[in-house]
Amino acid sequence: MPFNKKITYTSLLLADEQVHAMYEEALEKVSEKYFGKHYPIYIGGGEFFSPSGEFEDRSPIDTSILIGYFQRSNVDHIREAISIAKQGFKEWSRTDWRDRVKIMRRAAELVDERKYEIAAVVTYEVGKNRMEALAECWEVIDTLNYYAKIMEENNGYELKLELEEVCRMVAKPYGVWVVISPFNFPLMLANGMIVGALITGNTVVFKPSSDGPLTGLLLYKIFIDAGVPGEAINYLTGPGDVFEDEIVMNKDVAGIAFTGSREVGMRLYKRFTSSQPYPKPVILEMGSKNPTIVTSKADVKKAVQGVIRAAFGYGGQKCSATSRVYVQKDIKDRFIEELIRETKNLKVGDPRKREVFLGPVVNKRAYENFMKYVETAKRDGGHILFGGHVLVGGEYDKGYYVLPTIITGLRRDHELFKNELFLPILLIDTFDTLEEAIAEANNTDYGLTAGIFSEDEEEINYFFERIEFGVVYANRRGGATTGAWPGLQTFVGWKASGSTGKGLGGPNYLLTYIREQSRTIVKEKS
Repeated sequence: MPFNKKITYTSLLLADEQVHAMYEEALEKVSEKYFGKHYPIYIGGGEFFSPSGEFEDRSPIDTSILIGYFQRSNVDHIREAISIAKQGFKEWSRTDWRDRVKIMRRAAELVDERKYEIAAVVTYEVGKNRMEALAECWEVIDTLNYYAKIMEENNGYELKLELEEVCRMVAKPYGVWVVISPFNFPLMLANGMIVGALITGNTVVFKPSSDGPLTGLLLYKIFIDAGVPGEAINYLTGPGDVFEDEIVMNKDVAGIAFTGSREVGMRLYKRFTSSQPYPKPVILEMGSKNPTIVTSKADVKKAVQGVIRAAFGYGGQKCSATSRVYVQKDIKDRFIEELIRETKNLKVGDPRKREVFLGPVVNKRAYENFMKYVETAKRDGGHILFGGHVLVGGEYDKGYYVLPTIITGLRRDHELFKNELFLPILLIDTFDTLEEAIAEANNTDYGLTAGIFSEDEEEINYFFERIEFGVVYANRRGGATTGAWPGLQTFVGWKASGSTGKGLGGPNYLLTYIREQSRTIVKEKS
């Protein structure tokens, strides 16, 4: 009987030996099964190789590991994929929602069956440790099942309203959605946008990050093997600028779902909405600059654990990562002392190794940005309390390894306090009153996640009522600002962090992919 134990942070931290053994077996298998091959794009279920050439995908763990060669899609491919998806929309949108639900549940089963292999690819491709890679697989499983349940609970978003006339409100899909996903959750964030579109009857043209194209391909094949028609989901790889120019102008694109940087997201939004003949939906998740507040009434050990996991988990390369901490002056020294001591204990290295917490950053650009930001901090009077340099020698020379870094002494309006860095760099400031801390936490264009550590219920309520972020936590040891889970926390960004006010993982997310139609039949009295 196959081993289908649910993967959770707890099961991994408790060192379930069977989980570790199966993951390590998958690490051995995937290199022979997948690496070094030439991969096509998929349009309407057919395989295509591009006359525009290919690009290499190499592992940030060790750049001598060639994941594979992937196609540079050109404008013709993008137009063809959109055209095929538009044709496929007629049949897929008319497929009974109950059948679409069955397909999503089958996709969940397939991810469960393949989770170790997928997690191993995620580790190789974007540098996640086993805990993070396996947890991402289970989050995908839960998301697929959760939205299948939401569709059933809402009767496919069909509501009958009977008075003298027979009235019915039904949900109708828009058409072709272009889904553009990031590298940091190459499985889950792509899955969330794709399932939102597909389960509601839309069709998809999917472009994964060029740092995670193989993970994206494995996800595409999950949906195909689960029963989604090839015309309803298409897989394209290649440079983002080619995609952007085409999709913002193409009149057959009904909507865009994008997760990535604010710069790219806002440009897509402005270009798409100004180029189309009428308003069309754009779903954006654009990162954040997430604060954690630690008051004098906090459990310091709990706060330190939560901050470390949120700031340095996956190298801070999460849109939910804690990147700035405001600690009350009374406990500043104790908090920082404990924070440095625990950060020193983090194992940095090859994420294939069981003991490693922090693997490499994703690519050369991130590696160079790390060095640039540290030099900027030093130049402008910042104090490097820990870290602040890249790692060299031995295995570190093969990939992109940096130390988690803690910085104090920068002014509050400094660019490093304001801009999303997407790296294991944590800035610390102090405050006198909770009112001051919340005002400074809110002093940003972003609004995704925020946390507080306090054992005082009044302080927590004060924080919840005044913080201007979509996902907020109190006393979260497992991650001060990270770890939202489908069905438990709605992952919704406010302000510059999102465009719809309805987040992935919450009950209202599917509404962003559908539009209402009111149907009325007049019955004359006899």
